[in-house]
Amino acid sequence: MRRVTPHPLGLTYDEVGATAGELPAGYHHLRRSRVIGVGEECFTAAAERILNWDMHRHAGIGVDASTRAAEVGATVTMRLGLGPVGISAACRVIEVIDSVSTESGVRGFAYGTLSGHPEIGEERFWVERLPDDSVVAHIVAFSRPGRWFTRLGGPIGRIAQSRITERYLDALMCS
Repeated sequence: MRRVTPHPLGLTYDEVGATAGELPAGYHHLRRSRVIGVGEECFTAAAERILNWDMHRHAGIGVDASTRAAEVGATVTMRLGLGPVGISAACRVIEVIDSVSTESGVRGFAYGTLSGHPEIGEERFWVERLPDDSVVAHIVAFSRPGRWFTRLGGPIGRIAQSRITERYLDALMCS
């Protein structure tokens, strides 16, 4: 059995911040991007949906966050399902991304798993306004089973993660 040294932020993995670069070995990797619209208004609205947890809520995930908007050190517990068949997953925000100029920009955040989360790993959500004015949403994650039922579920967990990721991207679409 692998021993994990407690992380100062209470995270369940050592590769903190790895979603910003090369994803670590030993995990399932997920990368999705989608053009969600065009222009400053779309970029601003999508960034707010990400940072204010609305992307999660619009994807059907219950959210109980320690802060109104994502900020480094904030904790968020997400819940999927109803009653006794629901699954709760606690995470801590490790980074807020906010780099905006007049013609382009990047905004979003990354969080990592806390003890009791069904998975072990990290996920990064951000929206980018490109110089051609198109707006692209990105989601990058690395994870592996963290609980007995996710280990037992095997590929079912990957399918669920993929579907939730698509729902996140749907929630960011600009009309």
